[in-house]
Amino acid sequence: MKVLYTPDHEWIAHANANVCTVGITHHAQDALGDVVFVDLPEVGAQFAQGQAAGVVESVKAAADVKMPMSGEVVEVNEALRSDPSLANSDPMGAGWFFKIRPSDDSQAASLMDTTGYEALLKTL
Repeated sequence: MKVLYTPDHEWIAHANANVCTVGITHHAQDALGDVVFVDLPEVGAQFAQGQAAGVVESVKAAADVKMPMSGEVVEVNEALRSDPSLANSDPMGAGWFFKIRPSDDSQAASLMDTTGYEALLKTL
């Protein structure tokens, strides 16, 4: 499973050719602190790359969860609604936010691989 990253600290993983999983990175959840609420998009909603598709709120701040790639939301993580702390305890696993069907696979070229993202983190 290939994982790519945005400069805004979202990740997107290609589980198969048609559906990708989206969440926030370890860095994002660490910067936010204890997550207390998530606002997830509606299934069927369409968003452009970079558009806010959800919100994550913590005891310190709130932040938009932006679309790494344009596409349609095909599933949301209902477990995250009932237990937002999953975004802290397992942000790259059980704490995923939503799944999308990308509409423009070429947008993946604008995202960072793990090496590029780790290099970005060193500059922060």
